[in-house]
Amino acid sequence: MSPEARPLAPVTDSPSNDHYDVVIVGGAIIGSSIAWFLSQHYDFDGSILVVERDMTFANSSTAHTNSCMRQQFSNPLNVKISQYAAEFVREFKELVGPDDPEVHEIAVDHFGYMYLASDDQFADTLRTNQLLQADAGAGTQIYTPEQIKAEYPYYNVDDLVCGSHNKIDEGYFDSGTMFDTWRRKAREAGVEYTKGEVVSIERSGDRIESVTLASGRTLPCGAVVNAAGPRASTVAAMAGFELPVEPRKRFTFMVDVAEPLEGKRLPLTIDPSGVHVRPEGTSYMTGCSPDPDPAVDPDDFSMDDDIFEEKVWPALAHRIPAFERIKVVTRWAGHYAYNRLDHNVIVGPHHEVGNFLFANGFSGHGLQQSPAVGRGVAEQLVFGRYETLDLSQLGYKRVVDAQAFVETAVI
Repeated sequence: MSPEARPLAPVTDSPSNDHYDVVIVGGAIIGSSIAWFLSQHYDFDGSILVVERDMTFANSSTAHTNSCMRQQFSNPLNVKISQYAAEFVREFKELVGPDDPEVHEIAVDHFGYMYLASDDQFADTLRTNQLLQADAGAGTQIYTPEQIKAEYPYYNVDDLVCGSHNKIDEGYFDSGTMFDTWRRKAREAGVEYTKGEVVSIERSGDRIESVTLASGRTLPCGAVVNAAGPRASTVAAMAGFELPVEPRKRFTFMVDVAEPLEGKRLPLTIDPSGVHVRPEGTSYMTGCSPDPDPAVDPDDFSMDDDIFEEKVWPALAHRIPAFERIKVVTRWAGHYAYNRLDHNVIVGPHHEVGNFLFANGFSGHGLQQSPAVGRGVAEQLVFGRYETLDLSQLGYKRVVDAQAFVETAVI
């Protein structure tokens, strides 16, 4: 049968089966990555159900992403996770659907990240991280203020000590195409998506037995994967587990600039103020976290009407004087699934209840980490271990032990 003729598994309001080998709670990019990798695995022929509250995904973290990837991390494992993402994106069509005319190459723009340091302490951190990244094969370089100005003359560098920049496998990628394709190809492979909500999880000792939906249906299952994004702690609590993941609001603004920038294209710039900005076509995408930064209700997407005027615009105008005259075109609030312990993903099986698996707390890194996490969770479901990249340092046990996974390069 030709790829375009393959029937898709249904998107239903009620699951078709009475039992599933794997139930994935959450169908946005993390849940769909896991569903696709598992459905393609040569050693898995079981049934998969993805339960998603909102099939439009309009309020998901996936829909509100800046859609970028970087290798500028301080922990070697995070660098390797991002390097796999870059490889996966480069080879996307070959890996996902070489003979499928509806599978397209993923657009990539390697404008890179530019971390800017205005004090000696952060400059030393960037220099230390650059050595680690170089050892891992990343192309990060440290720039003096003079080097920054020579290559990117639109920056104000008067208060800078240095910058950290990598133009290899860093920048924007079309995560929307990746997400849409994963969902379609997973359904072609028999993965069922159902619109609904898991309201309870039945556990007997060290095993999860079933999930119950808001409709009242109880579904026995072989394993449950928590991919519920900002609602992950609610799902974990149903199984009796405490998860330090909560919704934190992040604000994004699309702006037009009256004065074009002279010189090379703007990197994704991380200003010392915490404001970030990157190109988006002929416009620019900028944003920041609030200060203070409290947990919010997962349905709260209200905007802070003052944060652009008070924080974003002054930082942009200081760093890039051409941004003195800008106009906001659109704005939105999205959520980080924020891990209070250490701002890094919690992934893999519970250390005592092995058929409950986590893929939570990405803290803004979910899009770029979705290929490695999807592959890793699929390996755990099939083999009970990681076969490729060992993600065990990011397991749930560190939450119980209060042992943070140290990563200094968090935006």
